[in-house]
Amino acid sequence: MLSIRDKMSELERLAAERDVAVDCYRESLRNVADYAVELEEQVTAQHCRYVTEVAESLSSPTSGILREATATLRALLRDYRAKAAQYLNRIREQLASTARSLEEVMESLAQSDGDCESRMRGTLDELRGLADRPEAAPIRDPLLAAASAVGDGVEDMRKQHLAHVAQFKTEIRMLHNRIGQLESAASIDSVTQLATRAEIEKQIRGLEPGSATLLLIHASGLRLCEMRFNGEVAAELAGAFTRRLRNNFAPNTLIGRWSTEEFAAILRAPAAEAIKLARIAGEQLSGTYSCLLDGKVVRPDLQVRVTVVEFAEGSAERLLMRLRELTSRTLAIPA
Repeated sequence: MLSIRDKMSELERLAAERDVAVDCYRESLRNVADYAVELEEQVTAQHCRYVTEVAESLSSPTSGILREATATLRALLRDYRAKAAQYLNRIREQLASTARSLEEVMESLAQSDGDCESRMRGTLDELRGLADRPEAAPIRDPLLAAASAVGDGVEDMRKQHLAHVAQFKTEIRMLHNRIGQLESAASIDSVTQLATRAEIEKQIRGLEPGSATLLLIHASGLRLCEMRFNGEVAAELAGAFTRRLRNNFAPNTLIGRWSTEEFAAILRAPAAEAIKLARIAGEQLSGTYSCLLDGKVVRPDLQVRVTVVEFAEGSAERLLMRLRELTSRTLAIPA
């Protein structure tokens, strides 16, 4: 009886600790929603609502619900990070435009001030010259007083102008510093950028035979994802696929999007090594991906096939022709 009682007490203690852990997890999710960095009002409000919904789904948690909540939270945070990068990029562009405008204003001020100051000083010299003439003796003192007042006014204008210029320079310097910070913050999303088909073709035309090997990667499922869900989910799937793709190759590998479901990578490696990398990439890139649709995780599949094209001989145009043929036929390298 003592043993059963002890076991029951242990089970009750474990159940209580489990409840506390779930409560802490739920509260942590609410904190994630409450303290999200403010971006655009609609974007931030939607993110907070989705995270709060995940927290509320843990009112009667099971192991499956907890795992689903973890996957959903990860997808929500990844999506919010991507939107934050886009938001920062827009701010950076606006700041850069503002800095350029300030510089143009400074140049205009400097040019107009130089012209205005030259004319004013010329007028002052004329006034002083008139005051020195004998026939101007009766009004010499008023003329000199007027010239002195105008001169003081010109000097005050010059000082104010220099102060404005110094302020503009400080603001421009602060803007450039802020732009640099935003560029660093936005660089989290730079790994998903791909070369265009035109850039890939340009690089291929500049290759020497035997200097590189080309991989054609066919990601079957991107079109189906767009039809099954929507364009945003398909774009998120393409981004996730691209990140995995980059992780399979050296950082300096040029990767581009050849068409909707075809990607190309130029490897500075012999064919034997490229074949090995292609097999590994095909295995690691195929499978289920987690994406977001209206705050819920959806899991589209990709089937990835990789073809190795060695540039051993012939012209670059022949290699491009071969690549186009493979694209149309979507051949795969044997496993």
